[in-house]
Amino acid sequence: LCCECGQAHPLLDNHLYNFQDEVDDELICHICLQPLLQPMDTPCGHTYCFKCLENFMQEYSFCPMDRKKLSFQQCHKSSLLVRNLLDKLIVLCPFKAECQQTMQRCELEAHLQNRCPGFKKYKSELQRKRNPISKGKEDPPAKGETNTPRDPEGPSGGSSLVAESSGAAVVSLGTAEPGLVNPAFEETEEGENLPQRTSLVAETTTIEIHREDPEEELGMRIVGGKDTPLGNIVVQEVLRDSVIAADGRIAPGDHILEVNGVNISSVTHCQAVSFLRHPGPVLHLMVLQEKGFSSKAAQQDSSSTQREVIHVTLVKRDRSEPLGIKLIRKTDEAGIFILDLLEGGLAAKNGKLSRNDRVLSINGQDLRQGTPEAAAQIIQTTESRVNFVILRQPGVQLGEPVEDASTSNSSSSSSSSNGGSPVHHRRRPDQNHYRRKSNYQKKTVAIKKEPKESLGITIGGGRDNKNRLPIYVTSVQPIGCLFRDGRIKRGDVLLSINGIDLTHLNYYEAVSALKSNAASHSVTLKALEILSLNSPEPSLDIREQGFSWSPLWITWLGLPSYLHFCQDIVLSKGNLESWGFSIVGGFEESKGNQPFFIKTIVPGTPAFRDRKLKCGDEIVAVNGVPAIGMSNSELIPMLKEQRNKVTLTVVSWPGSLV
Repeated sequence: LCCECGQAHPLLDNHLYNFQDEVDDELICHICLQPLLQPMDTPCGHTYCFKCLENFMQEYSFCPMDRKKLSFQQCHKSSLLVRNLLDKLIVLCPFKAECQQTMQRCELEAHLQNRCPGFKKYKSELQRKRNPISKGKEDPPAKGETNTPRDPEGPSGGSSLVAESSGAAVVSLGTAEPGLVNPAFEETEEGENLPQRTSLVAETTTIEIHREDPEEELGMRIVGGKDTPLGNIVVQEVLRDSVIAADGRIAPGDHILEVNGVNISSVTHCQAVSFLRHPGPVLHLMVLQEKGFSSKAAQQDSSSTQREVIHVTLVKRDRSEPLGIKLIRKTDEAGIFILDLLEGGLAAKNGKLSRNDRVLSINGQDLRQGTPEAAAQIIQTTESRVNFVILRQPGVQLGEPVEDASTSNSSSSSSSSNGGSPVHHRRRPDQNHYRRKSNYQKKTVAIKKEPKESLGITIGGGRDNKNRLPIYVTSVQPIGCLFRDGRIKRGDVLLSINGIDLTHLNYYEAVSALKSNAASHSVTLKALEILSLNSPEPSLDIREQGFSWSPLWITWLGLPSYLHFCQDIVLSKGNLESWGFSIVGGFEESKGNQPFFIKTIVPGTPAFRDRKLKCGDEIVAVNGVPAIGMSNSELIPMLKEQRNKVTLTVVSWPGSLV
């Protein structure tokens, strides 16, 4: 829990408060719908929370209310009078079971630290919970049973990019694991004189993660679990500026096999989330990391030069401050290298980066196959801390660069190197791509209220969201008519209010619709309550109070198809390349129809370079042909028949945050 407000929220998000009385609408932020925190005024006369506006301006360049052109630099702090009015709002102590005190908002932190018996009790319980969990291993898994076949690549340990663990085990993925058909690896009879890709190399590594705050989120999203076709727990995304991003060794697509000595390769999704959310200053993770295709020739030629992985953090005073780094590509090797450090620049003053260093990642974004333009864009859009993970090979001279190079010295955005964007479209409700078991129930809530009484809920999602999510309830506040009624719960998907359809709206349109209809004497809400999917456990996302709340990945799988947002991803490849992903799922006699999921994405392949496809994505169609009812043995040949271009229609749900 936050030591300033006593409630659970992400480290970088606004504090949460329980207000005693209804707050005047003039003091409400129209982005988060909560009383303003660190209020900022825009030139067009609107006021928002500092963090809300900062996050909004990272994606958009207009005012959320009137859509006039706006930049964050044009905004300024609200007057002292407004800030004092906000600080004097009366709030309730969040530990209402042990403390019934009320106070001004500005006094809550001091109350929690010095006088609140509830917060004191919470801190003492937290200290007890911080004892390390038992490391007794129950029935160690047979390696390869749920991971990969174990064909050793030879005593050299394969062509690993970074030897992160002296005891790293290298395995070959040339043969698919049971139940996994792998279009990523495809033997070819063409071009016998070309170097052949003999196997897909992966490596198991033990990684030790340190946290200054034992309660801090790791900052990654996961998918999978034994109760899903994916089986293993797979990292879908690493969040920028998180603990995992700063460490730099875990990347999307990694399979998590053990947490603090406990095997999680055959646990449910909810159990895996619980293990990864367990607080503690040190976390030991065993992960399986794919390193891409290798040939015997490449293994024999691999350099024996000792290589060193170095973590460097540079802190910018503001987003526009340049680092003074010249980045280039080499003609004979993939990746990005530092050509020069500009004299007097931030990187040169720091002194930890050197010429010829290879950039592996920046702020957790994997750049092993990246471009200088992609690296520059990450640097330029970062507000403050820029975390580098670099590989240093002593004595290696830099080869001739390719013509295109990029420098982070410019404060303007570099030209886009992403190519064409995928075509997004909504499928009609009658085009259900997968008839799922009923994991939800519809409910209609009709309530009478005072016109000035608020609904008292906060929402998330929206069709402008990165994952095009439906609108869902993130909290039901202790003030407002819905808390009093009790039927709308956190996690419910909102379908309509007073007959107005919410399912196609973006976040700001939904906020506007909810606010305008809340002013009437009666409100009718239609919602979906998503039930626990394939798990007898109580909903874990409700139990985990110490972490920011968002629905679990497995929860989204229970939604009806008409609420899914499909997008087309177009991949292109050369004649001798493979697509670079593996899939699981499909029709089986014993299990019936199951969705197809992306399980792995192989470094250095078309799917990896495109960066739009993610582990855990559901394949709905291939070149417009629906995948529903197909088996693995039917879908794989269809993928392999596509020589140079394929269009995948996918649904992408955000992984569970740990």
